[in-house]
Amino acid sequence: MFFLLSLSSTSAAGAAIAASNFISLSKKTLSLHYLSLIKTARKPYSCSQFSTTMSINLNSHAFAGNPIRLNTPKSSDPFSPTSAFQTLKTLLLSHTHEPSSPDFKVLPFRKGRPLAGSVCDASGSGGKPSWHLGWLSLGECRAFLENSEVNLNEDSLVYLGFTAEDDVVYWAIDVSEATGLVSEFGARQFCFVELRTLMVATDWIDAKAMGELAVAGHARALLEWHTSSRFCGYCGAKTVPMDAGRRKSCSNELCKRRVYPRVDPVVIMLVIDKENDRALLSRQSRFVPRMWSCLAGFIEPGESLEEAVRRETWEEAGIEVGEVVYHSSQPWPVGPSGIPCQLMVGFFAYAKSLEINVDKEELEDAKWHSREDVKKALTFAEYKKAQRTAADRVDQICKGVEKGQNLSADFSVESGELASMFIPGPFAIAHHLISSWANQVVVNGAETHGKQPGSSLSSL
Repeated sequence: MFFLLSLSSTSAAGAAIAASNFISLSKKTLSLHYLSLIKTARKPYSCSQFSTTMSINLNSHAFAGNPIRLNTPKSSDPFSPTSAFQTLKTLLLSHTHEPSSPDFKVLPFRKGRPLAGSVCDASGSGGKPSWHLGWLSLGECRAFLENSEVNLNEDSLVYLGFTAEDDVVYWAIDVSEATGLVSEFGARQFCFVELRTLMVATDWIDAKAMGELAVAGHARALLEWHTSSRFCGYCGAKTVPMDAGRRKSCSNELCKRRVYPRVDPVVIMLVIDKENDRALLSRQSRFVPRMWSCLAGFIEPGESLEEAVRRETWEEAGIEVGEVVYHSSQPWPVGPSGIPCQLMVGFFAYAKSLEINVDKEELEDAKWHSREDVKKALTFAEYKKAQRTAADRVDQICKGVEKGQNLSADFSVESGELASMFIPGPFAIAHHLISSWANQVVVNGAETHGKQPGSSLSSL
């Protein structure tokens, strides 16, 4: 299905599509200084029309809204990375299994997949499955790794943050080299599950599940960065973890370069025509049939975000862009190997030209789509059904079932016929760029956002 698509190193459009569950830990009010176009009789817009500032209540995108705190006011605080790291070393050296304060919980990862479990809600018909992260106590983690190839020490654990109200400090560890753990965890109905699958399986009205997804994304990004930065990029010497795994340092005494976690910015944009009646959507060859989405691309060195939007639109579709307006952003920690975490930065881009010239190396096709056609595409797709199917799949994986329900089923309309067109679901930032535009309504002559169940920002 479209939410399982991968991103190549040469194009970020795949990440734009799968990019994220939009939904929510805590509601935030994000003031969008965006263009509220005045509807005129087929007249092109002018810069003087871009005057309205709108405040829209937005929930956090998937992988954003991490509920675990990262910093403390003082390094002497027991929850701080410095103090927690010293306590960790003491506990590991003492080989004690006694509870400590703060309590330590560890999340294992195997080949980028977090440990997860699944439970069913008995109140629902037949039980509604929901996944959760497979946190282990420090003692449990030690017991599982005792006779494995992974050495449990202070350098193998990465600090994730803390929750002071629960008196807990959270850590992550990569256990990819440990053989036999899959069967051991399987006996407890735990399994290592693809983060993309968990993303789609997450119920976006479940604040706890959205929080765990954000934690898992943060942890995966850090662990992937540790894997990809084992050697200094300046002198080639090995790097060693510092600050409880939050940075690394070159081991060469003559170099001592500091290395920090990497973030790769990507622009994703909905291009809108002069009359504000049509949006430019594109297809890539790896997309499932009938799916259309936004243009996207990586930022080039020395380039502003707005310049990147204009350049990518011109290179991929031959469309010249004028005004560029920010919408929202989202961390994306499930990109290809070597790119541990992308930051998707979403924009509305207003076209100055209309003739399309598709770069066939980047895109399969690009077309202007009317507002009504886009609304139909939003209405037809059964996004909630896709989420429940993925949740069932995770439940079956954790219970040892090899084959679950088909996650690549196509979207269809109520009649059972295949939808002629659909766009990525609410777990993608592309969905919210597109639905924000599609559900604009005219109020006193000005464009605003309307509420439409299942597709508008405010209804999620």
